[in-house]
Amino acid sequence: MPKVNTLTLDTGDMFPHLEFNTFQGDAIVIPEYLKGSWGVVLFYRGDW
Repeated sequence: MPKVNTLTLDTGDMFPHLEFNTFQGDAIVIPEYLKGSWGVVLFYRGDW
């Protein structure tokens, strides 16, 4: 199945704005949350 409207990041590209709620109820906004440091963003899609 072809992908439509996919975004591929390249070196130097700005990470897209994403907002997540934590288990504690706080909000994390990426990339602002990682500003000024290195970070890794992992997406776990669950168990198949």
